[in-house]
Amino acid sequence: MCRRYLLEWLDSLITVSLNPRKTNLAIITEQQIEAATIKIAGERDKLQSLLKNHVFGLTEEKQIELFIKQYHSALIILLDQASQNHESMPNKRTTLRHLSSEVINCLDELLFCIESRFSTYLPLDERVPLTYLSIIQKELKQRIKKLETKLSSQTIDHRVKVVVLSYLNSFLRPDKKSSPITFHEMSYVKELLYELELIECDVKSHMYSPLDRLLIYLNFNSSEYMNCFTQSIADKINAYENLAERMDYLLFHFKEFNQLHRKAETALHPQQNDLKQELTNWFTQEVFYLEKKLHFSIVPFQDKTASPKEVMPVKKDKSKVLCVLSTDQAGIILRAADELKILIARSLNEVFKTIVPHLSTPYKEELSYDSMRSKSYAAEERDKEIAIETLEKIIEKIRSY
Repeated sequence: MCRRYLLEWLDSLITVSLNPRKTNLAIITEQQIEAATIKIAGERDKLQSLLKNHVFGLTEEKQIELFIKQYHSALIILLDQASQNHESMPNKRTTLRHLSSEVINCLDELLFCIESRFSTYLPLDERVPLTYLSIIQKELKQRIKKLETKLSSQTIDHRVKVVVLSYLNSFLRPDKKSSPITFHEMSYVKELLYELELIECDVKSHMYSPLDRLLIYLNFNSSEYMNCFTQSIADKINAYENLAERMDYLLFHFKEFNQLHRKAETALHPQQNDLKQELTNWFTQEVFYLEKKLHFSIVPFQDKTASPKEVMPVKKDKSKVLCVLSTDQAGIILRAADELKILIARSLNEVFKTIVPHLSTPYKEELSYDSMRSKSYAAEERDKEIAIETLEKIIEKIRSY
């Protein structure tokens, strides 16, 4: 096993040669700057190769994990020092500042190499050091700004664009109340941004847009995106008046959706449900719902000549139970009760169809069981929090009995 420190030259350059606390930067000649700038490019490629070769030369998992963690930590420390050096560089020495920028870029590429190729050996749930995070945020800020310009000039679903850009910008300006940014989140943002920079959203060679296919591939399991996706499909389906046409269109969408690829072990929110699985559940429920309508519908959808008087009115049940939760919050609880087999029926649709007509909210007398069921698949974080708080109150109440 080779015990040579692979970053020796780069470490010396950053901690000594370009460190204003240890070196008088004024005595560094232009020839020295030029030589170091040329060497940086070759050093970057050489180090990437050495790191990979060294990993593949190890035989034990613990040795690989230790090696990756050591060099990842060392690169972060060097990046912190290089950033401090750059802040102290005299503005008049443009060549020196350029060399300093090249050093930072070199370190960033080496970190990306480790984080993308050997992520399984890194503690991705750990918090990103604030200095390192600040450097990454500055770098990504310019790239996100360019991406916004690119997306604004292309034909793209505005709702999806807003969701994606809001997420990327939230990484630049995290909420003080939110959890600290982890290495996993930073790695996901880097990969998402890299892929977004490559795709052309105007290309229409598939039923689903390049942006949708990318988000599904990277398991962008945001509730906001799920809601946009399902609403987009629902809007297209509802444009057809004929029920059979709706079913054909839905099944075709479902077939194309099943053929979309998904990157293994990748997720925006690892603790939440898989995006493709959630959308598959939504498609399945929609197909089941339309099948029931086709077979058991009392009023034929095809009869456009029928007058409103011919439709039998449904008698309103005045003895409804008032639910103080919103329809979205109630839908989350009903869906969970069905999936845990607390409520047992032929299907989730049957659960909603049986219970919801007997409920009302302070804001709405007549509730749509179909709408409540659909929205339960794209619940907002705030609605989930309120539903959880409500269930916790129920638990406390039961304990007091």
